[in-house]
Amino acid sequence: MKRYIALLLAALLALALTACGGNHAANESTQPQLSQQTSPASAETPAAPSETPAQPAPSAEPQAADEEKTLVVYFSATGTTKGVAERLASVTGADLYEIVPAEPYTAEDLNYNDKTTRATREQNDKSVRPQIAGEPLLLDGYATIYVGYPIWWGEEPRILDTFVESHDFSGAAVIPFCTSSSSGIGRSGKNLAENAGSGNWLDGKRFGAGASDAEVQRWIESL
Repeated sequence: MKRYIALLLAALLALALTACGGNHAANESTQPQLSQQTSPASAETPAAPSETPAQPAPSAEPQAADEEKTLVVYFSATGTTKGVAERLASVTGADLYEIVPAEPYTAEDLNYNDKTTRATREQNDKSVRPQIAGEPLLLDGYATIYVGYPIWWGEEPRILDTFVESHDFSGAAVIPFCTSSSSGIGRSGKNLAENAGSGNWLDGKRFGAGASDAEVQRWIESL
């Protein structure tokens, strides 16, 4: 009898273990799985950095080289040279810079008939260097520089000598131009080149007060 009861208990225990195993398998097969995209860990944790950093992608188009710039520098006591300089800058698309004297010239200073006036005394003394207002102009990056001025007593005003001696024209083509009622450019361009001591100075041109855009354009094309 005791043996029968032991066999019965063993059989019941085996049945119980089989049922538990079936329920555990059913629970694993029906439990939902988190995808990689919705897992909080994958959304918040950044990917490990690569051992070799990524190189910048090459530009689709190469960077264009800087265009050569042009400058028009001028001194004008009565406005005549200013007008030609503005036409020249407009035709060439150049930057424009006015040489302004520290002590402006008055109408009395420019009286050609009076030998005691300021302009007359300056022109009679080649060593005079009138001061220019402001700081020296930076000429870096300018490939072509036009230098304009009126003709005084057959030459450039002494303030132009001040300007060219105060600046470095190395690497630039420098082209003088002048205005006058009748006198030509004479030696003024050569005087400026000698005083400057730098730059490639080309032959200049004289313009009258009524110079037109077309006249300026023709001159530029002839250089």
